[in-house]
Amino acid sequence: MRYKKRLLAFNGNELYSEHFKARGINSIDQYTTPQLTHAVPSQITKMNIINHAWTYGDKYYKLAHRYYKDSELWWVIAWYNQKPTESHVKIGDIIYIPTPLNEVLKVYGIYY
Repeated sequence: MRYKKRLLAFNGNELYSEHFKARGINSIDQYTTPQLTHAVPSQITKMNIINHAWTYGDKYYKLAHRYYKDSELWWVIAWYNQKPTESHVKIGDIIYIPTPLNEVLKVYGIYY
């Protein structure tokens, strides 16, 4: 899912030429980095938001599994809350879980 519909970029950078030569290749293919934006107020009003009080043992992947049935979607919760890792969250903080998932992903330009 993560790389679904992602463009491939050709990497022929000269800085890597020694590595390529050692491996007997001329280049490597890389996935392009998506450009995600944060939801704007008009988009947020169309979402249902579940409030979750962060407790001991919480992890983004666990919340993604509970609310989205897919732990690989942990980044949706992290991105929406603008807290990239669990170390940015303190016990008692309210974490917002945006739903429905298909609508949330559309905001980020990802079709699931």
